[in-house]
Amino acid sequence: MNQLWQGLLQAIELIFAHDPALWEVMQLSLRVTGVALVLSTLIGIPIGALMGLSRFYGRSLLMVFLYTGMGFPPVVIGLFVYLLLSRSGPLGGLESDLIPALFTPGAMIIAQTIIAFPLVAGFTMAAVMGVDPNIRQQVRALGATRWQTTLAVLTEARVGVLVSVIAGFGGIISEVGAVMLVGGNIDHKTRVLTTAIVLETRKGNFDLAIALGIILLGLSFLANLLMLQLQGRTTYD
Repeated sequence: MNQLWQGLLQAIELIFAHDPALWEVMQLSLRVTGVALVLSTLIGIPIGALMGLSRFYGRSLLMVFLYTGMGFPPVVIGLFVYLLLSRSGPLGGLESDLIPALFTPGAMIIAQTIIAFPLVAGFTMAAVMGVDPNIRQQVRALGATRWQTTLAVLTEARVGVLVSVIAGFGGIISEVGAVMLVGGNIDHKTRVLTTAIVLETRKGNFDLAIALGIILLGLSFLANLLMLQLQGRTTYD
């Protein structure tokens, strides 16, 4: 219990002392997670909406793959990205803005995007499927196009879509295995809050590890609160 209080006090001291190393780690964590979340949202919401609104051959199989991806071990995703970007892999040696090298923030973004995408798409699909079918029929009867109908359904399912984004965020902000594999936990380059916690715990610096953990929890809380407020909702009853 004493270590927990000491960790809380140290977290407060680190934040108000504007420790450069801490702010560097925090900024990289938010940048990597933020970009990955935007990418997974831009890809996941349209695909989830399409699968929720459409009926086509192979849809059931795609749903199985999607649900499997929602529970896929992140460390396996990290291994896949590592092999993909390694020098002996299919994308090795092809470094560019779209194909980053291993042990860079770009590689971490790719891994986190793959982790978050099934969560965003899966929860979006479930939210769209939960919308009353009569709403879709009414919109179509008023002469709406397919795109306008999809937008109307997504608006009706906006709470579920928001949950999908929050689920994606939660799945990657706290992820450690994949980013450790593809990022390497390199100081001043790819060290984020989760990998810093692992490092400090291994070194026996439990107070600092707890402090970093409290900061990570705080950032997650604030980000989720912000997303809820953007939808005109709060976490208060």
